[in-house]
Amino acid sequence: MGHVNLPSSKRNPARQWRLLDLVSAAFFAAVMLFFLLVFTPLGDSLAASGRQALLRSAADPRRRYGLVELVESGHQQTVEACPADAADHMPCEDPRRNSQLSREMNFYRERHCPAPEETPLCLIPPPPGYRVPVPWPESLNKIWHRNVPHNKIADRKGHQGWMKEEGPYFIFPGGGTMFPDGAIQYIEKLKQYIPIAGGVLRTALDMGCGVASFGGYLLAEDILTLSFAPRDSHKSQIQFALERGIPAFVAMLGTRRLAFPAFSFDLVHCSRCLIPFTAYNATYFVEVDRLLRPGGYLVISGPPVQWPKQDKEWADLQAVARALCYELIAVDWNTVIWKKPNGDSCLPNQNEFGLELCDESDDPSYAWYFKLKKCVSRTSSVKGEYAVGVVPKWPERLSKAPSRAELMKNGIDVFDADTRRWARRVAYYKTSLNLKLGTPAIRNVMDMNAFFGGFAAAILSDPAWVMNVVPARKPSTLDVIYDRGLIGVYHDWCEPFSTYPRTYDLIHVSAIESLIKDQGSRKSRCNLVDLMVEIDRMLAARRNSSDSGFPRSD
Repeated sequence: MGHVNLPSSKRNPARQWRLLDLVSAAFFAAVMLFFLLVFTPLGDSLAASGRQALLRSAADPRRRYGLVELVESGHQQTVEACPADAADHMPCEDPRRNSQLSREMNFYRERHCPAPEETPLCLIPPPPGYRVPVPWPESLNKIWHRNVPHNKIADRKGHQGWMKEEGPYFIFPGGGTMFPDGAIQYIEKLKQYIPIAGGVLRTALDMGCGVASFGGYLLAEDILTLSFAPRDSHKSQIQFALERGIPAFVAMLGTRRLAFPAFSFDLVHCSRCLIPFTAYNATYFVEVDRLLRPGGYLVISGPPVQWPKQDKEWADLQAVARALCYELIAVDWNTVIWKKPNGDSCLPNQNEFGLELCDESDDPSYAWYFKLKKCVSRTSSVKGEYAVGVVPKWPERLSKAPSRAELMKNGIDVFDADTRRWARRVAYYKTSLNLKLGTPAIRNVMDMNAFFGGFAAAILSDPAWVMNVVPARKPSTLDVIYDRGLIGVYHDWCEPFSTYPRTYDLIHVSAIESLIKDQGSRKSRCNLVDLMVEIDRMLAARRNSSDSGFPRSD
């Protein structure tokens, strides 16, 4: 019997279909990988992994030790540049390192710093095409795309008015998830219920801030808002905020108190911040209560406030507020506004969350690596007058010594002397040192050793804002800074700061060696070389990246 000569594809169909299956599977795998890398945190994690591998190559402990020793002995040495892939490196917010940690209460998203010997001693380079930042106030509305070349937020949130790419710029229409028509209209709505104008409110905290448009537009009302958000899949939201010239830093409400003193903020705001305020026996609501001044306002927009399928969460949120005797001012669509009582909380009372007042020995202002407590801070445990309506209105409160200054020996006299001293020194800075203070060239300023905030007060008329940093091991004067109507955080300068590279135009420090020495023995806890490299990381470059070296601002 003769053969029928079939085409090869028909003679061996099993072999042909196996090849097609492999090609199809490879194609679909490539598509899935693309979506995972672009639309999930996996892409950030993998990028961080590669970046960390490059950084480790610049972190030879023996070479680091030798370089530090040479510099500290007075020899002139050159610190090399980090790999180009490290342009956005934040040592204490490394997703690769943090991904190994517990997810409980978002512990893995808090700051976790590597040991000094594990930190590369190199200078963070700017990204290709970096330009001197757009000056304030134009920067509120636009920044150079190449300075923060990350499109994820624009792609995901552009329809909500967060930001969009336009030519060489990122443009910020001023919108947010809960106010897509713009922060200005949203603020006007809040004015119906809150005394935003007139100087009653001055300090605000915006939790989970996005690109910080809410805080940016509150500046026109003389309300100074400190915005924070974690380093998460919305890549670089805090970097965008700082590039715009809006006060912001990287933080996470997880297992620890936020690095602020008690009763600091006149207004606390959450716009779809997705913080589970009633979880863990209302621990996060209690932390907000610690930070909010008596008589201050709490605004929550978005879930669970009258939100579909979140009736229980909304009921629980109202129950916690009632347990703490917060006055309900308004529920307007998905926005709720409460006012904190002026005196001590009405606790102890019966409540389903088991809330109790903290022990009288608790210091509610201690907040550097301090675990969250499940008790409510006593206002009576803090001496002085610091309630909204009792503290003088802005701007009078800036120059009047707060009652909390009296807790320091001769505190009022020291406060007045500090204010006069920094007024003289800033005048000298401007006239003799030729610093560009008072010009649009300097917007974001940090005072690394702020004490009572005298330096910040002295440049109040400049188009600048100051992050006042009070070292964690020094006398706790940060509450006085907030009582004056200024903002700041606690920090230990033997660790990197929670900010992206190139986010400050001017860094000011008095008595720099005191930041790294033990106050008792005067021995160094860390070295000055690491601190100077960290300062260099935070400073914005003042020339284009095509220039030689990595010059920084004043």
